[in-house]
Amino acid sequence: MILSRRSLLGGVVALASVPARAAGYAITPEAIGDGVWLVRGADEPIEAGNGGAIANIAIIATPAGTVLWDCGPSVRYARSLRQVAEQLAGKPVVRLYVSHLHPDHGLGLAAFDPSIVAALPGTIEALRAEGQGYADGMYRLLGDWMRGTDLTLPGRAITQQEEDFGGRTLQLLALSGHSGADLALLDPQTGLLLGGDLVFHDRAPSTPTADLAAWRASLDRLKALPHGGVVPGHGPFDPGGKAAIDQTRDWIEWLEATLTQAVRDGLDMVEAGELPIPDRFAKMAVARYEVQRSVSHLYPGLEAKLLPRVDVP
Repeated sequence: MILSRRSLLGGVVALASVPARAAGYAITPEAIGDGVWLVRGADEPIEAGNGGAIANIAIIATPAGTVLWDCGPSVRYARSLRQVAEQLAGKPVVRLYVSHLHPDHGLGLAAFDPSIVAALPGTIEALRAEGQGYADGMYRLLGDWMRGTDLTLPGRAITQQEEDFGGRTLQLLALSGHSGADLALLDPQTGLLLGGDLVFHDRAPSTPTADLAAWRASLDRLKALPHGGVVPGHGPFDPGGKAAIDQTRDWIEWLEATLTQAVRDGLDMVEAGELPIPDRFAKMAVARYEVQRSVSHLYPGLEAKLLPRVDVP
């Protein structure tokens, strides 16, 4: 997910059901597996009412310490997240994985020592090139929610396919499609798959840095991987592990076909943004909003491909 100007288990389970509020953010972990908790983001655009906390976050307890999957949009969020996570797991955070470059997932990394923050090399390079622009945009959208948040780069480039934390080994998958570098994670102990923004569920996918062909290929790889439940980047946990992947693929296939036909029919971008959305997507949050954003993201490229300039001799 990315900003736009428009939005410009005993006692531990009991503890996880109690919201922790600090700096205005509510961090409410939900146990979804043995030593794994999900913190749900709001199924909304980035806006002042939610402080940009729209991405799903995961907390994993390991013998070596607490592992975080993404850290939210700001230092204030990440500090609250860290406090809650360490109380739940009972150990300090030893690793933070940043799934991709979009600011709702990783700008909070400035709250951590960069030496424990890991991301794909492509994510680090994209943040180096584009991260300050994202940070500036988030300040404009969210104001005081972002106080103290500065762009910081992950200190560890992920080149290995797994990482062991005192006997709990996490598998790391280097993919792409939602962005140029998308990290996914499989926890073999529970079978849980953390998809980042390669997977959305009952929340319309966003496409600001998308390569739809690469995205489909990544979804096919995730679906073929033996796994249990899926944690999407946005939307509710999918305990079955296939519905969210299938729904995301269905959406991007429909979107591409629809916008391609719209270009061929000569529709302008406003008209394309108002095209009907199939009933099967009716329960998807912010569907119209994301269709209209995707028109702005994808339409120019489709027009250049399908309506090339023809020079008359």
